[in-house]
Amino acid sequence: MTIDQRQDRIIEDFEGIDDWMDRYAMIIDLGNALPPIEEKYKTPAHLIEGCQSRVWLNAELTPDGKVRYTADSDAIIVKGIIALLIDVLNDSAPKDIIDAKLYFIDRIGLSENLSPTRSNGLLAMVRQMKMYAVAFQAQLDAEN
Repeated sequence: MTIDQRQDRIIEDFEGIDDWMDRYAMIIDLGNALPPIEEKYKTPAHLIEGCQSRVWLNAELTPDGKVRYTADSDAIIVKGIIALLIDVLNDSAPKDIIDAKLYFIDRIGLSENLSPTRSNGLLAMVRQMKMYAVAFQAQLDAEN
């Protein structure tokens, strides 16, 4: 699946849910289903700057040139948000992640229903995920 196909699937999943409390519950469920990050990545070096809550993010480049993210947060809604971002961007090529326009965030109403501090945290999560992709793309370019 492409990044856009994953975004479209998420938009479709959220379309039938009008009540924002139900949408929050769905986001929390996604966070609860997020595979745990290894404890060795729960360090200050893996904390995302700009988030009100603590969010740890790790990324690795797989042998086939795809980015694999793992994450965790101490806030349940934030854990759900990072789970959504991982769902969309995981197992994609670094260039695809760099170029991705994450339109699903607005289309599901996430940006307008988050507090300003959570919105800033969301932007910080996206920025960090893209920065990992930039670093991996540079690594791939240097190898070729």
